[in-house]
Parts: sequence; C-alpha cells; structure tokens
Amino acid sequence: MDNQQKDTEIKILDAAKEVFQQKGMTGARMQEIADKAGINKSLLHYYYRSKEKLFEKVFNMAVSIFIPKMLEIMLSEKPLFEKLEFFINNYIDLLTKHPYIPGFVINELNRNPQFLLNIFEKNVQIKEKKLFERVDVQIQEEVKKGILNPIDTRHLITNVIALVVFPMVARPIIQGVMFENDKKQYDSFLKERKAFVLSFVINSIKV
Repeated sequence: MDNQQKDTEIKILDAAKEVFQQKGMTGARMQEIADKAGINKSLLHYYYRSKEKLFEKVFNMAVSIFIPKMLEIMLSEKPLFEKLEFFINNYIDLLTKHPYIPGFVINELNRNPQFLLNIFEKNVQIKEKKLFERVDVQIQEEVKKGILNPIDTRHLITNVIALVVFPMVARPIIQGVMFENDKKQYDSFLKERKAFVLSFVINSIKV
C-alpha cells in the first residue's frame, strides 16, 4: 500500500469513527462516511466492502493495543491490587481516547450481540477462559489468606467494568448536569476516576 492509499484509509477510518460514534452502526451510512472522508462511495467500497467490515476494523483498532497488554498483566504473577490498578487506569485511558466504544457496544448488544462476541473472541481467543480462571484462583487464594472478603469473581469484574464504563456512557448527562457542560472539568473528573475507582474497589473487597 503506497502513501496515498494509506492516507485515504486513515481518512476513511477517522470519518467512520466519527459517524459510528454519532449514529451507531445501524444508523450510519456508507455514503455519509464517504462524504466525511472526502471520497466517493465507490472508493470507500474498494477499501471496505461492507459497513460491517468497516465497523469491525474501527473497533479492532481501538482494542488491539489494550487487550494484549491487559492479557499479559492479568495472566502474570503480579499482585491482585496491581492488576486492578493497571486494568482500571488503562481501561479509562482507552475509553477517553476512543469515546465511541461504549456507544458501539451498547448499540450492538441491542442489535446483534453475537457480532460483538465474535470480534471479542478474535482478539482474546483461548486466553479468555485462562484469564478468568487465573484471576479467580488469585482472588480465592487472597480470601483464604484473610486478605479479601469472600467475593464472586464475576461480581468483582462486573463491578469494575460498570464503574469505569458508566461515566462514559452517561457523559451527556454527567457533563451537562454536574459540570454545566464544561468539557475540561468533565475530563478532569475522568482522570480522578482512576484513583477513586481503584480505592473504592479495593476497600470494598479488602478485610
């Protein structure tokens, strides 16, 4: 692929991210993405034959860095609290950098959850099961040592994800009502969430 082709693909992906963020995959139109990228629809179809393929590319680009790093840390022998800190910090960074992801996920959970599951499985593959098992074993070991209160690992993981994701999903309300639509204040609030969520989670499970 030459430089001109690379530039064209970057324009397409940037345009797609913006349109998908605003309208979700169902509401997005290839013509609108082509117009925003400054190309004709035929050229867009040359690069991506369908809206689904383009969506998958955009989504995969966002998670392709996060998931391998997350798997490496979560499957390691690092202490549990260190793993939680890494996960929370990097998850918030990911969603701050790619704010369209929560909208993608919610729209697709309603429209076609299997589509999202397929994308996730392509990235995580067999490590997904090992990841959950490794974290579960580590948590139960901490419980036996008297360091943690008994907790279902599934509840812990769900709680962490919810605490991180909800402020992103509810951004229009939180930014609009709590911060009078001041983006800088809201962005500062998100940065503060890293330490707050980590402390909140640890205090909720620590003896």
